[in-house]
Amino acid sequence: MTELIDKNNLRVDGRKLDELRPIKMQVGILKNADGSAYIEWGKNKIIAGVYGPKECHPKHMALPDRALLKCRYHMAPFSVDERKSPQPSRREIELSKIIREALSPAILLEEFPRTAIEIYIEVLQSDGGSRVASITAASAALADAGIPMKDLVVGCAVGKIDGKIVADLSDIEDKEGEVDLPVACMPNLNSVTLLQSDGPLSKEEFKKAFKLALDKCRYVYDIQRKALLEGYLAKTKEA
Repeated sequence: MTELIDKNNLRVDGRKLDELRPIKMQVGILKNADGSAYIEWGKNKIIAGVYGPKECHPKHMALPDRALLKCRYHMAPFSVDERKSPQPSRREIELSKIIREALSPAILLEEFPRTAIEIYIEVLQSDGGSRVASITAASAALADAGIPMKDLVVGCAVGKIDGKIVADLSDIEDKEGEVDLPVACMPNLNSVTLLQSDGPLSKEEFKKAFKLALDKCRYVYDIQRKALLEGYLAKTKEA
């Protein structure tokens, strides 16, 4: 079994237990989308595009009192070590649903009845924690599209490796660690929109992991807001 934490409490990539991988974000990168965002989180490279609100197709799916939110999460065939089939896998279908449900509470869907808002997420390179990185990018893309929201949604995964609680699992830590706990929240509203757990935690371990996830979500939230501000300023300069 690979030792994931050394005697100095450093992880395989040299990070401390509570340290995030480097994060870069940019919005407004797709000319043909209503809103878009690109995120690099560690070795994850993910792009999100938003279209809408627009007419719902097929029309029978339209909801009389709110917009229909659609989400497609897709991993490019070259995003992982071994070529992945371009067909949607069960995991991608499941994550599309999870991401949609994590974002829904933030969006004022009732403002746009009988319309559709579509989110497309493309993972260009995957390195553990792609669901929380995708939620973070998709939320920024929604804001970039000017869709009214109660707050931005931001995600961060924490976990347990070698018996210790750590922030932001990399791919090897996700595969060989004991627990993965993805969390997404709306920091200003103090509201959690996603909480999953893959593996057992004691009550005290869960409290520690959950607090760490929320703290790191607030840190990523600042990066997200800064990217949106820079995108807005770039648009006003062009205008």
